[in-house]
Amino acid sequence: MRTINHLLTLAAVLVAICACNPAKTPQDGEYSLDIYATNDVHGRLFDSLYVGDGTRESLLAVSEYMNRTRAEKGEDNVMLLDVGDLLQGDNSVYYYNYVDTESRHLACRMVEYMKYDALVVGNHDIETGHEVYDRFKKELKIPYLAANAIRDDNGKPYFQPYTIVERGGLRVAVLGYTNPNIKAWLAREIWDGMHFVDLMECVQADVDRVRAKEKPHLVIVAVHSGTGNGEGSELESQGLDLLSSLEGVDFIFCSHDHRPYMENRGDCVLLNSGSHCRKLAHATAKIEIRDGEVVSKEVSGEICDIDKEEIDTVMRDMFRPDYEAVKAFTVQKVGELAMPLKTRDAFVGMCDYMNLIHRICLECTDADLSFAAPLSFNSTVNAGDVLYNDLFTIYPYENQIFVLNMKGREIEKYLEYSYDQWINTLGDGHALKTQGHALKIRDREDPRSGAKRWSFVNRSYNFDSLGGAFYTVDLSKPYGGRVEISRLADGRDFDPEDDYKVAMTSYRANGGGELMQLGAGIDASELEGRVSERYPEVRELLFDFFRHHLGADGEIAPVTSEELSDPALIGAWNFIPEDLAAPALREDYRLLFE
Repeated sequence: MRTINHLLTLAAVLVAICACNPAKTPQDGEYSLDIYATNDVHGRLFDSLYVGDGTRESLLAVSEYMNRTRAEKGEDNVMLLDVGDLLQGDNSVYYYNYVDTESRHLACRMVEYMKYDALVVGNHDIETGHEVYDRFKKELKIPYLAANAIRDDNGKPYFQPYTIVERGGLRVAVLGYTNPNIKAWLAREIWDGMHFVDLMECVQADVDRVRAKEKPHLVIVAVHSGTGNGEGSELESQGLDLLSSLEGVDFIFCSHDHRPYMENRGDCVLLNSGSHCRKLAHATAKIEIRDGEVVSKEVSGEICDIDKEEIDTVMRDMFRPDYEAVKAFTVQKVGELAMPLKTRDAFVGMCDYMNLIHRICLECTDADLSFAAPLSFNSTVNAGDVLYNDLFTIYPYENQIFVLNMKGREIEKYLEYSYDQWINTLGDGHALKTQGHALKIRDREDPRSGAKRWSFVNRSYNFDSLGGAFYTVDLSKPYGGRVEISRLADGRDFDPEDDYKVAMTSYRANGGGELMQLGAGIDASELEGRVSERYPEVRELLFDFFRHHLGADGEIAPVTSEELSDPALIGAWNFIPEDLAAPALREDYRLLFE
């Protein structure tokens, strides 16, 4: 019924649009159109860092690339799209999301300057909250697309479902979709009032209706969905599933997984540019029209490199006041560290970085215990002054802290599952669950025999440890028998049959990473009912924690390792047997990071 309602609503939208925009018949001849797309920009609006003198990939470099392209190919032969996750991940968008909410959003102004033809809504765009994306949608003068985000009250799309771009005499239909798995990651209040339809349930029908009503010469499906494996098993990554099934589509732009990818089916090309403005997806269509009809069509694609040093200087200067405002906000001192925080240390035992996150979860809530994971593979905040900018390194996402009710046995199963994502049983190979990849030079294998780079098999942001308890993880035992929790940090015995309040991020509490489902064995439908308390975003709690170290005299006392590792609050854990675990972990740590 939900899918039928979606289709009826879209059909009504199509009729309304067609009444105002009758199709035009192009002249006979040969046409060439180049479509470019960014995705997962994650707020990389500026090339200059906020601290230090370095530069990085940014929209400024994309803009310069597009300036040259339009000059070469002609304005009327080029399109530019973004496939989602623009509004989260960097100081610039954070500042205009939550700090300066009076000015017109910086991202609106920049994408309009760059002449984007349409933007797609990403899951991290939704994560910013109703106030942010509703304001962004209102201020944006470019189509903001998500045909599968459906209003609960009237069954209509919450965002614009598609747009028709007239370019060089051709009519191009661009249908946009957000990630249908948002419910599994984000708290209900963030997307309250809408629901998200599986792409495999709606895209083909939408395409058929748009083609019938609009008579486009080209059809583009732009989805904030990962490339996936093409096996139909990943709701969040349906790119290849769509490529193998869609008819009447010329190009599919996907995103989300930050993996540059291109595949040409012959009559349809799938492209994913990766992330953070490092590359650009480029699709080309060559069309011949006779008697007003398309008689031949050739589609191709490539992934283009972006040179971060070649930037649009006019754009840079135009938005320089915005950069300076963001920088002034993010270089303010908020605290001081007596030691560095290194996310890499979280993989081999307790560390100051994870202790800080656990302390925040436990000290700011009424929870007995906390689950937390390192959210970057290898980031460092140095000892000394802590700037607001460093809070983005410590915690890069806009997640809240939730407290959920769990049984002790569920906590044990959760931990067993979590550690099994990143450790092996000693004697079966490496202590850490890693894999080696042949080193590459310019996309070719390094000729040096045996040279490899190492990485984890699974995603390290799902490697949760437990705060507020004393426990061991036995590397000599197999999955299911490794974790032994002896007592809580406050001295109480741990009982598998007791009820506990457990703090975790809103991402995890809503099923992100599936540790609650596959580990604890809690069905996703139960999670919302388990939530007892909701607290502010982690970065806000971090800011308050550091500011509490400001003395009456205005001097900031440094946060120490001893404070963060206080066993009366954090508890303690370690890998055993130490004589076997320690050297094996050191060797894997060396392979990963040295």
